[in-house]
Amino acid sequence: MAAAIDPPVKSPAGTAVRAGAVTAVVCLALAAVVAAMSSLNVALPGIARATHASQTELAWIIDAYSLVFASLLLPAGAIGDRYGRRLALIVGLSIFGAASAVAMTARSWPSVFALNVILAAGAVAGTIGFVPESADPDTPRLDVSGAVIAVAGLVALVYSIIEAPNQGWLSPRTLAGLAAGLVILAGFVAWELRRRAPMIDPRVFGRRRLAAGSLSIFVQFFSLFGFIFIVLQYLQLIRGDSGLVSALSMLPMAAAMLPTSRLSPALVARAGAQVTCVAGLTLIAAALLILAQLNGSSGYWLLAVGLIPLGTGMGLAMTPATSGITSALPAAQQGVASALNDLSREVGGAVGIAVLASILTAGYQSHLHLAGLPAAQASSARSSVAVATRLGGAVAAQAHTAFADGLHLALLIAAGIALAAAVAVGMLLHRRDRVEEAAPAAA
Repeated sequence: MAAAIDPPVKSPAGTAVRAGAVTAVVCLALAAVVAAMSSLNVALPGIARATHASQTELAWIIDAYSLVFASLLLPAGAIGDRYGRRLALIVGLSIFGAASAVAMTARSWPSVFALNVILAAGAVAGTIGFVPESADPDTPRLDVSGAVIAVAGLVALVYSIIEAPNQGWLSPRTLAGLAAGLVILAGFVAWELRRRAPMIDPRVFGRRRLAAGSLSIFVQFFSLFGFIFIVLQYLQLIRGDSGLVSALSMLPMAAAMLPTSRLSPALVARAGAQVTCVAGLTLIAAALLILAQLNGSSGYWLLAVGLIPLGTGMGLAMTPATSGITSALPAAQQGVASALNDLSREVGGAVGIAVLASILTAGYQSHLHLAGLPAAQASSARSSVAVATRLGGAVAAQAHTAFADGLHLALLIAAGIALAAAVAVGMLLHRRDRVEEAAPAAA
C-alpha cells in the first residue's frame, strides 16, 4: 500500500527516491518564500525606528518584494516549463538566497534574512539530490512583450496608490498614474486575446466558477496581507510589544485557520460551494470590523476575538475558491489553473498592501495635529508613527491616536471590500451556466 501511494522515481544521481521526498523539498522551497515575507513584516517596525522610514517607504519595503513576485510569477513558470523546472527552481532559490545574504549585511537585522539563507540552501541541496528534471520542449516561446506590459501596468497602479497620500488622491499625478495603470492592464488583456499561445487567456474568466474562485482568492489575500502589514506595526509601535511577542500574538488566526480548512471540503459537500465561500468571506468582513476597533488602550482579548473569525473565514473560503479554479478547467489545463490561483493570491496581496497602507498613511496624517511643534519635527512626525514615537510626550500620544484612526479607516474599507466580494461571489456561483457545469464531466 505504501509503495502504491508513494511510488519511487529516479533522481539525477540515479538513486531511487520517493515522491514524498520531492514533495518535502518543494514545501521547503515554498517555506523559504513565505518566511521572507513574514519575517520582513515582523521586522518592519524595527526597521522604521532605525532608519526613520516614512509610512510610504515602509509600504515600498514590503511591496517591493510582493510586486516583483507577482509580476514574475507567470513568466518564471513559463521558463520552467520550457527549459526545465528543476533548473528553474535551483536558479530561483540561488538568487533568493544570495539576495538574502546581501541583505544580512544591513546592521540590526541580520537574523531576519539569515533564515531565508538557511532555508534556500537546504532547498537547493534537496532539489539537487531528490528532484528529477522535467520540461516540455513543445511549450510555446515566452511571451516577453506580454510579461513587460503586465509588469508595467501593475507597477504604475501600485506606485500611484502607495504615493497617493503624499501627492494627494485627486492630484493630476495620482489620477494620471491610476489611469495609466488601468489602460496598460487593459492593453495586456487585448494583447493576450490576440496571441495564439497567451500566458493567460482572458476568456477563461468567462467560466463563473473560475471567476468566483479568482475573485475570492484575490480579496482574501488583499485583506490578509494588508491587515498583517498594519497590525504588526500596531503591536510593536503602539502597544510596545517585541517582535517575538507580536509574532506569537498572531497564532489564534493560524489556530482557527488550519482545522477549518480541513473541515471546509465536508461543508462544501453538505451545503455547497456558494454557501461556504460566502460564509468565509462574510466572516473575514466581520473580523475586520472587529479589528478596526483596536486602539492604544485595547487589550489583547480584542485582537484575539478578531483573529479567530479571520482565520476561520480564510479556512472556509480558501479551499472551495481553489477548487473552483481548478475544477473549471479540464485536466490538460491544470497548469493554467494553478498559475491563475497563484497569480490571484500574489496580486491580491501586493495590491492589498498598497491600498491599505496608503489609506493608513492618509488617515494617520489627516488626524495628526501638531500645533506649536517646530516645522522640522512636525514634518518628521507626520512621515511616520515610529519617528513620532521617538519624540515622546504629547507628540507620541497624538501619533498613536492618529495611527489608530488610520487603522480604523483602512480596516473598515477592507471589511467593505470583503463583504462586496461575498455578494459578487455568491451571485457568480448562483448563476453558473449549465454548459460550464457539464464541461468538467465531458473532459
